[in-house]
Amino acid sequence: MFTTNPFAELSATIPTVHMQVFVIVMILFVVAGTLFDIIHKGSAKYFFANMRKSKDKAKRKVGGGEAMGLAVSTTMSEVLTSSEFCNKKRRIAHLLGMYGFIAYAVATFVLVMYRPVEVNGGIWAQLWWIGALMVCVGGYWFWLFIRVDVRSEGHSTFRLIRADLFILSLLASCTFGLIWAFLQSAGNPLAHVFLGLYLIATIVLFGGVPWSKFSHMFFKPAAAYEKRLSEANGSRNNLPELADRTDPADRDRHSMELLKDAPMDMGLGIKREAPNHY
Repeated sequence: MFTTNPFAELSATIPTVHMQVFVIVMILFVVAGTLFDIIHKGSAKYFFANMRKSKDKAKRKVGGGEAMGLAVSTTMSEVLTSSEFCNKKRRIAHLLGMYGFIAYAVATFVLVMYRPVEVNGGIWAQLWWIGALMVCVGGYWFWLFIRVDVRSEGHSTFRLIRADLFILSLLASCTFGLIWAFLQSAGNPLAHVFLGLYLIATIVLFGGVPWSKFSHMFFKPAAAYEKRLSEANGSRNNLPELADRTDPADRDRHSMELLKDAPMDMGLGIKREAPNHY
């Protein structure tokens, strides 16, 4: 099943050109939505203005070689390994979702555009299945157990805000896609129902870029690079240098060690927990 191209089976009922047009339209949605987001929010204008301000207030000049090194460091650290996440669980969930989505999206493009009628999709079919599963593992783990507003602020798991549009539509697309592909391979008539849900979720995912956090994946590397550059030239975005760079997790462990012998633990039945709520 994991080497089966689900779109090849679908091509028996839907012309391949229709599937290819759908994929192209989704790509155009992302491009148009990101451009709209940049113009509407003024993200690019703010970024370049901040770069100029940082350059004007620089205490030292950053050469081309050093700037290239900062770009490589940013790519290897913040982009590829998400090192900005102090919470290890959140970082792992993010990496699962990020790399899963990349594999899922690229494999979908290849299978639909170049192998639409090949039932044996080979490595690309495996990437499609594995990528979607990675998104589901990382996404549901984040949604149910790691979200700040649920874990630390005590809100309900079912509380929804507009910022949740991206993660929910991504999870819906991958979940319905996996169910559709499985039911289709088993010859279950419910496959048509989940195909419809899969298409709707995918349209919301890519068509909702102006209203979701989808485009932030393009802004994040630029912001991370600008931060490193401002630290290198001494401007630090007009912020003072941090005095305490201790890992928050280490501070929490130290605080718990100081409190473990507090009087409240002596017979009062008060159970201490890690400091999550703030």
